[in-house]
Amino acid sequence: MHPILITAQQSPASDSALQAAVDYFRAGGHFMYPLLACLLIGFTVIAYKCLTLRRRQIIPRLLAEKVDSFDSIVGSPHEESLLEQFRRGQSSLARLAAVAINHRGKSAQDISEAVQTSARHEVLQLSSGMTSLDVVIIVAPLLGLLGTASGLSFLFQEMGKSGDMSDAQRIAQGIAVALNTTVFGLAITVPCVVAQSFFNRKIESFTTELEMALSKLVHACQSSNPPKA
Repeated sequence: MHPILITAQQSPASDSALQAAVDYFRAGGHFMYPLLACLLIGFTVIAYKCLTLRRRQIIPRLLAEKVDSFDSIVGSPHEESLLEQFRRGQSSLARLAAVAINHRGKSAQDISEAVQTSARHEVLQLSSGMTSLDVVIIVAPLLGLLGTASGLSFLFQEMGKSGDMSDAQRIAQGIAVALNTTVFGLAITVPCVVAQSFFNRKIESFTTELEMALSKLVHACQSSNPPKA
């Protein structure tokens, strides 16, 4: 079949699906707009965390291997190139390693305190955006329930005014429309909860790896001679 004919045949179906989505959104009432804002915020944060919580930006594998074997690199021709990688600070590990190197030759306690101070900032950077995701997870289902309660209240008020309580189909349709916000709110919350759990696990994993790598580097910097000015 010709591609143009396929497109022409699929177009009405896609238009129908789009119209159904628009009708669903409008039927939900005013509470659908803050829920839409929650959807945009939640998925923006998820996209942001997917871009920023990548290993090459936190703990590049090759750099981690070099930090792990720093004792054997000290005094070799490769030492200066490794120190230059630290100074460029293109990853969390590199920036924290640079702090340790800047305090090279001091006591282990002094180096550890300096590294820990910088590490707190790095952990905050790793966790950036997670607060917004937490808010969306709490607010979205509550807004959905509030929208449903508001819709049911309006429905029963209108039925009370008309005095007609016998139309079961109309009541069922009204309840179904009122539940739109609850369904939308839960549809936003579920992927955000999954993403939150995944990102928290990655942050914990990266933090542990950084602590292990830097503890070895702190020991190496304490036992090695400081670089000559």
